[in-house]
Amino acid sequence: MAGTPVQVTGTVLTTRRVDAYHALTVVAPGIAERYRPGHFVSVAVGGAYTSMVTRRAFFIHDVKADYGGTVELVFTTGGPGTAWLAERRARDTLDLVGPLGRPFPLPRDPANCVLVGSDYGSAVLFPLADALLARGCRVDFVIGGAEAERVFGAMRARRMAETTTLTTEDGSLGLRGTVTDALPSVIADTRADAVYACAPMATLRAVTAVAMEFDIPVQVAVEESMACGIGVCMTCVLPVIGEDGATRMVRACAEGPVFRGERVRFEDVGTIPFDALGAPGGGARHVS
Repeated sequence: MAGTPVQVTGTVLTTRRVDAYHALTVVAPGIAERYRPGHFVSVAVGGAYTSMVTRRAFFIHDVKADYGGTVELVFTTGGPGTAWLAERRARDTLDLVGPLGRPFPLPRDPANCVLVGSDYGSAVLFPLADALLARGCRVDFVIGGAEAERVFGAMRARRMAETTTLTTEDGSLGLRGTVTDALPSVIADTRADAVYACAPMATLRAVTAVAMEFDIPVQVAVEESMACGIGVCMTCVLPVIGEDGATRMVRACAEGPVFRGERVRFEDVGTIPFDALGAPGGGARHVS
């Protein structure tokens, strides 16, 4: 049953503002009991008679046993769909499908893990941290944003991690700079065995580069636009190198959203590389 998605009509339990973000807690027992860190849900927006036919995808920030199982979503308003969602109130209902996607893989043995998040991408890292701590791992956070109100979860991170490094681009909280500016010293100081990250694609590319310099594995949860969430619409494809060395265009919602960072061709996201399997450039002939 774990990980098998279901469609549910969930009742909004609470809504709140967290600095620059909205947090929505929804009663969704079927999704909550199947959830693993890194999963996401797709939510129908706009109501029964809306012209907004595509769903919106959100990582799950928190799961609790209350009312049979609740999930909390954290988001910012970036268009009519999320603006509509931000207007929901307690006792409203939402149509959700989840849990979707491939969750974060966890280490078999206790390990030193650095968790890197930028903006509301940090939200998905907290249930991951709980799972890692339950396995005896050490957890250290590096989280940031453009400004203080866009750094999500600073206090919670400080409560649960060995160390928490905060960064802001304007210097209004923590270190001035980005999470990738602070990451090398954190990896070195903690003798990290692995890095986990969720952030905009440019940040994930930089985080992956740092982890590769230290020769440690990195798992990234990508923030690609996902319209259907189940692998049908093909709006979230990106080039990923497979175990056989061949590049394939894979669906972030189905084969991801969590990938090994070094296998994502970040520089080619948004394109179909000429050497991808099946590409017009004849990628198939590059595969032995």
